[in-house]
Amino acid sequence: MFHPLRVSAVETLTDDSVAVTFDVPAELRETFRHTPGQHLALRRTVNGEEIRRTYSICSPAAPAGATPVLQVGIRLVDGGEFSTYALKELAVGDTVEVMAPMGRFLLPPRPGRFVAVVGGSGITPVLSMASTVLAQEPESRFCLIRSDRTAASTMFLDEVADLKDRFPDRFQLVTVLSREEQQSGLPSGRLGQERLHGLLPALLPVADVDGWFLCGPFGLVQGAERALRGLGVERNRIHQEIFHVDDGSVPARAGVAAPAHASLTATLDGRSGKWPVQEGESLLETVLRSRADAPYACKGGVCGTCRAFLVKGEVRMDRNFALEPEETEAGYVLACQSHPATSEVELDFDR
Repeated sequence: MFHPLRVSAVETLTDDSVAVTFDVPAELRETFRHTPGQHLALRRTVNGEEIRRTYSICSPAAPAGATPVLQVGIRLVDGGEFSTYALKELAVGDTVEVMAPMGRFLLPPRPGRFVAVVGGSGITPVLSMASTVLAQEPESRFCLIRSDRTAASTMFLDEVADLKDRFPDRFQLVTVLSREEQQSGLPSGRLGQERLHGLLPALLPVADVDGWFLCGPFGLVQGAERALRGLGVERNRIHQEIFHVDDGSVPARAGVAAPAHASLTATLDGRSGKWPVQEGESLLETVLRSRADAPYACKGGVCGTCRAFLVKGEVRMDRNFALEPEETEAGYVLACQSHPATSEVELDFDR
C-alpha cells in the first residue's frame, strides 16, 4: 500500500545525487518506523504510465517512542525516469507516493563488531546501519570500507565524517578511490576479490567480525563475498544487497516457456485468485493482470519486493539478486523472475 508523503527537504550531495526527506504524519509514524538497511518503494505516474523505484533509507532508525526521520539517497541513473525527476524537478512541498519500509538487508541495533564493504551509492543503507548501531549500542564497533570513483562523486561525505568525530574509538573508515589518487590512505584502484583478500586481514581480525554487509554494484559485492569465503567467513555472517547489475556481466537464464495450460493460484492480502499463465510472462505479470495491488518495484530481481512463498508446484527463476540462500531453500521465490515449470503453481505473498 502506498501513502502520499510530503517532501520536506531535497539536499544536493554530489553533482549526480540528492538526499530526499519526507514528512511522516503522526498517524503513519509506526508504519514508517524502519530497521537500518531497509528501503522504500516510490511511485509516480507519467503520461498514464506508473513508474516505481526503490531507494534505501539513509537516516538513522529512531528509538522506540521517537519520531522517525525518513530520508533516502538517490543517485542519477542514465536514462532513469525517476532519478532524473528527483534531481531536476522534485522540490520541497511536492508529494510522493511511498510504500512502507521493507527489505531483508538488515542490521537491528545490537552489540558486536560489524564491517561493511560498499561501492558508490551502496553507502546509503549502510549509513543508516552505522549511525544507528553506534548511537544505540555502546558495545558496538563498525568498520566502513567504501569505494568511489572520485572524492567529488562520494555521497554522504559530511555524514561519514561526523561518525568519525562522534565515535573515534569505535568507527573505522577506509576509503578507496578507483579513478583518483589520494594524498593519504590506500592507492587508487578497484576493490576486487584479490585485493580484498589481502586487505581485510591487515585491517581487522576477520574471525571476530559478527556481521559483514556488502552493498553496491554486482561485481564489487560478488568479489567481496568470494574474498570473505576464501578467508573462512561463514555464509550466515555475510549479508548483501545489489544496487546495480550490468546486464553484460551476469548471464540471465533463457526464458522458460510455460507448460501448456499452466495456471497460477496466488494469495495476496488474504484474498486468493486463480489465473492462466500466458506464454513467456512472469508470475508477477500474471497476477498484475487481475490484481494491480501485487507488490513489486524493480522487476529486475534486485529489490525483493515481490518475494512470495511457493506453496505448490515448481518454478524457474531467471535471476535472483535479492533472496538469501536460506530463503530460497525455505521455498521463497521472486515473482518477477519466476516462470512456471509445472502446470499448476501456487504462490502466497502474505507469508
